[in-house]
Amino acid sequence: MPPSEHELRLRERLGRLRSLPLLGGARLSGELERLQRQIDRIGAEATDAEIWHKVELARHDERPYTLDYVDRLLDDWFELHGDHALGDDNAMITGLGKLDGRTVVLVGQQKGRDIHERQRRRFGMPNPEGYRKALDAMELADRHGFPVISLVDTPGAYPGVAAEQHGQGGAIARSQAAMARLTVPTVACVIGEGGSGGAIAIALADRVLMQENAIYSVISPEGCAAILWRDAGEAKKAAAAFRPDAVHCFELGVVDTIVPEPDGGAHTDPDEAARLLGEALREALADLDGIPGDELRRRRRARFRGLGVFA
Repeated sequence: MPPSEHELRLRERLGRLRSLPLLGGARLSGELERLQRQIDRIGAEATDAEIWHKVELARHDERPYTLDYVDRLLDDWFELHGDHALGDDNAMITGLGKLDGRTVVLVGQQKGRDIHERQRRRFGMPNPEGYRKALDAMELADRHGFPVISLVDTPGAYPGVAAEQHGQGGAIARSQAAMARLTVPTVACVIGEGGSGGAIAIALADRVLMQENAIYSVISPEGCAAILWRDAGEAKKAAAAFRPDAVHCFELGVVDTIVPEPDGGAHTDPDEAARLLGEALREALADLDGIPGDELRRRRRARFRGLGVFA
């Protein structure tokens, strides 16, 4: 099979980096290794069974969630609550902390470990209050010049009647519009499930990362199967068709970087998974340092307006 356009671009970038004088030291070497790993992943086409295995890993009960990464990566964490209107949404986490001494604002969905926490957090599916809470946090970051990190892990926005009555679609749209206007660096990472509008609401970022065993799609495999075959039990067939895994999202240009995980998945070694995620976040923020706010906003808008355009 001939190399894809993305693989060719990666190989071109790899060649340019190798031709540079070693002024960047270890950081340049690390970039070379990262690009080579991504090329290697693209070269190995996944089978249908392997794609479904990625779906299962993304949903694994012991996979690290947003607060697990907050505990391991951020110092002086201070969580923010409430949307100044209806109340607090436990499915959405927002707060401030320090990443290597640098203050950042973090937003992310949070699932639950046991049945009681899952019910309280609605399996990581936010109501409109959650997206308004995230919007408040991002606007706070913009006022004070703090970078924004978002960790995406949701099957989708909560589909309940009350959520629709409170303006779920409008809340998602306003969150995306707010992210498009930010003048501070923004980095998003899909750390588990990235489902539909509930995910993109906090993922319209300058750099979009995706963990190796995460999934990112406009609809769940079960939802897709229910529409196409009127049978949610055909989820494996649907996943094989639209391929929500990280390698195929990278090939499509939906994400910029695949973040490696420990062997067997992030749940096998949460500390190592956090270390690898931290490296990727720091690298992405370093790439964005020094770019003026207006230029960040212009590039971000151009990038997302170009997604899905076929000439």
